[in-house]
Amino acid sequence: MVTNCGFSGNSELEKMAENKVFFALDIGTKSRDLAERQQIMQDAINSVQDSSYRQQILNAVYFSAGIWPSPEEIKDRFNGIAQLEKIIQSALSSENPLFKKIAAIGECGIDHHWNPSGVDHRSQQDFDSSIIEGEKELFCMQLELAKKLNFPVIVHSRDAFEDTLECLDKINWHNGIIHCYSYNLDCAQKFLERGWYIALGGAVTYTKKSKLEEMKKLINSIPENRLLLETDAPYLSPVPLRGTQNTPNNICHTYNYIAQMRGISAEQLSLLVDENCRRLFKIQ
Repeated sequence: MVTNCGFSGNSELEKMAENKVFFALDIGTKSRDLAERQQIMQDAINSVQDSSYRQQILNAVYFSAGIWPSPEEIKDRFNGIAQLEKIIQSALSSENPLFKKIAAIGECGIDHHWNPSGVDHRSQQDFDSSIIEGEKELFCMQLELAKKLNFPVIVHSRDAFEDTLECLDKINWHNGIIHCYSYNLDCAQKFLERGWYIALGGAVTYTKKSKLEEMKKLINSIPENRLLLETDAPYLSPVPLRGTQNTPNNICHTYNYIAQMRGISAEQLSLLVDENCRRLFKIQ
């Protein structure tokens, strides 16, 4: 399972252990947030009383580090990238085995979804031509960093398919995930033919009846060896929990939905997704 942990308290971590979660990825969004996230996770794991659960969680949890394209980070992109690489290198050389577990760069990418009242507060007025070009540059620099460090990338792409593809092709580092996939079948094929994995989140369960057949075709078009599932916690809780705060343990509903769409059991789906995680993130 691939998931955005957000932050889960120890009760959520214990549920993850009870559910035998194989892989959980705590996703970075800011240039300087890695060390803080790692310490919060370490403290939460330490507070788990059951030693077998504690070890299971330590085995499952990994981290990514990346810069989500906020206007502030775009404007400070050169300092941000320098800090990001420094922090990653520091983590990789840490004596703490948990802190060494960096699995990917990201999430990073392009977002042109304008919704000032939404959680991201994105307004088109904040994105003049210089910011839009800076956003692409920030994304390309992170692709370059991933290429340098030989890491997969967690790509955030929303209402920005052409710009995303332009950056991916420019750097030619086709290694990673198109996260919380939100485009159509034709766009999926463009990503798949370049070698990308497609990660589906709880939003697929929101599909209207009129779009159900289209969604089924998309879900079934993703090859077994390129399909991942994720939560994007604390966002995008799947039906029947839509509108509540999402957690990694809610992903069972997404598994059930996609398994039904693909005509297999949730257990079969879990096995193939776990194998894809092993391959992509080089998990032993």
